[in-house]
Amino acid sequence: MKRLIAITLALVMVLAFAACGNKPAADDKKTFTMGIDAEYPPFSYLGDDGEYAGFDVEVCKACCDLLGWDFEVFGVNWDEKLVQLDAKECDCVWSGMTILDSMKDAGYVISDPYFKNDQVILVKADSNIKSSADLAGKVVAVQLGTSGETLLNEELTDLTGSFKELVTCDSFLKCFAELEGGSVDAVVVDKPVAVARVAENSKLVVLDEVLGTEEYGIAFRAGDEQMCADIQGAINKLVENGTYAKIAEKYPDIDAANLVYLSK
Repeated sequence: MKRLIAITLALVMVLAFAACGNKPAADDKKTFTMGIDAEYPPFSYLGDDGEYAGFDVEVCKACCDLLGWDFEVFGVNWDEKLVQLDAKECDCVWSGMTILDSMKDAGYVISDPYFKNDQVILVKADSNIKSSADLAGKVVAVQLGTSGETLLNEELTDLTGSFKELVTCDSFLKCFAELEGGSVDAVVVDKPVAVARVAENSKLVVLDEVLGTEEYGIAFRAGDEQMCADIQGAINKLVENGTYAKIAEKYPDIDAANLVYLSK
């Protein structure tokens, strides 16, 4: 009888351990780390409360909620964003990032485009600069590692050659500080970012001229097709259930007509 009881207890313990082994541990829950430019309002920035905010940040967090993933934010050095992505410091770069053929050719997995952006010129409201033609002999700032920098250095070389100097800063906020302080005469910048700055400083104005157009997307490492598909599927659900539009309403500096998913 004692032997039977011992065998029974042993069997119960084996089954109990097996059950524990099949139960997912709490720390097995996936953590998705979003790589952002933390100085890129209204898409991604550090709020006054010390929390990361912005349209892209809110959409990503909503995607993670749908997927049952924990959500984290990692502030990248924008000029080194792909190096940091490859080093697995983040799972994606999602922060008003322009889709480039060179990135696709290098093997990065890119989401569907979600925003149509214009490159514009930001100047002081009392400036005599009214178009790109007036930038001749002027000092112009642009953020390092951005499509604006690429545009000026590769496509608009005649225009850039007319500048007195092209100054590169490691963030748009530094570009704006240089403009507001009088160290530069103009900033070439993404339109939503320029509009957001004008909303804070009425002494600045965005010129009507468009220097170039592009589309934003989300970049993942080579081989992360499934992760991209999961995020893309979650975005599609947010569009379908109206959450995407509600998030967009919080950011009036973003023209909803340029949000690809809402303009279809």
